[in-house]
Formats: sequence, structure tokens, C-alpha cells
Amino acid sequence: MPVVAMGTTIKKGVTAIASLTSIDGVSVSADTIETTTLDNVGGYRTFVTSLKDAGEVSISGHFAHAAHNTLLADFEAGTTNTYTIEFPDRVATAGTKWSFSAVVTAFSTSAELEDLVTFEATLKVSGKPTLTAPV
Repeated sequence: MPVVAMGTTIKKGVTAIASLTSIDGVSVSADTIETTTLDNVGGYRTFVTSLKDAGEVSISGHFAHAAHNTLLADFEAGTTNTYTIEFPDRVATAGTKWSFSAVVTAFSTSAELEDLVTFEATLKVSGKPTLTAPV
């Protein structure tokens, strides 16, 4: 059953990152290594999978120094932290969750006339993320 995005959270450890307007979630992919040989029949290249990559998680929202300065501090320190993206669920106690470790690889703020001060941050997922079903 489809679920609206409102109520989705991302937590650093057990603390929710406040005032978000967008979470661009985990995106897994795998590299490939070509295995085509000269005696291949049919004219198509062949491949096997190699290393997997869980990509990056981009977040953005309304900037508040107290709520978001720790992301910039983690960027400066190169700190790896545990994060959880939790999606809402209408019938379960807790929704589906992505759990992963990540390092902050980008952080920026923006201010435009007649708009709120915003921020964006990018988290590079380190290792294997885990997708957990609702409970």
C-alpha cells in the first residue's frame, strides 16, 4: 500500500535531524567486470558483478545552527556515524527502515531574498546498508 512521505525521518544515532524538506535515500548499485572471451558465441559481452556501492544520501531543509552544526563538525573531523531513515507506516508501530554508516562529504547553506535560510548535506554510505521491514 502506498504511503505518503510526510513523517519520514533520518536519525544520526538516536537523534532525528530536524527541519528537513527532502531526503534522497539509499541507492545500491554494483560494479561489473567483463568476462567476454574470444570463443564467445552470439556476439554479446558477458559480465560478473564486482564491488557493491550504497551511494550517497542527500538531505536538505531549513537551516538551524543548533540542529545542523554537528553535520559540519562531522565533515571537518571525517567522522563515521550510524544513520537510520525511517518511513511512516499506517498500520505498524514503526515503518520500514534503512540503517547504515556514513561520512559527511558535503555541507552547504543558502540564503535567497524572500526565502528561508536552507542547508544541504551529503552522506556517503560506508559498508552495507540494511533495509528492515515494519514491526
